[in-house]
Amino acid sequence: MTLREFQHLIRGMYHEKDASRGVEGTFMWLTEEIGELATALRSGTHEEQSLEFADVLAWLATIANVVDVDLEAAVARKYGAGCPGCGQLACICPDAEKP
Repeated sequence: MTLREFQHLIRGMYHEKDASRGVEGTFMWLTEEIGELATALRSGTHEEQSLEFADVLAWLATIANVVDVDLEAAVARKYGAGCPGCGQLACICPDAEKP
């Protein structure tokens, strides 16, 4: 499944609810899922970690759907030619800098 296909799947499942909840309410759900991922990374099983990663990605796709952003196109535009900082496929930016 591509990122675009995943985003479309999430839109089909949840868009009506997501749009009525709005960006702010949906963002709160994303932050809750990020907290659950943090807990799973600290003390969860590999399966629990995998499921939490999926939840975070789903809520990110949800917000992108609400604001009409194509995640696959955005990722390709920002990272498709390499690191946005140094332009290399294997980042050589200093460790103290993003990314």
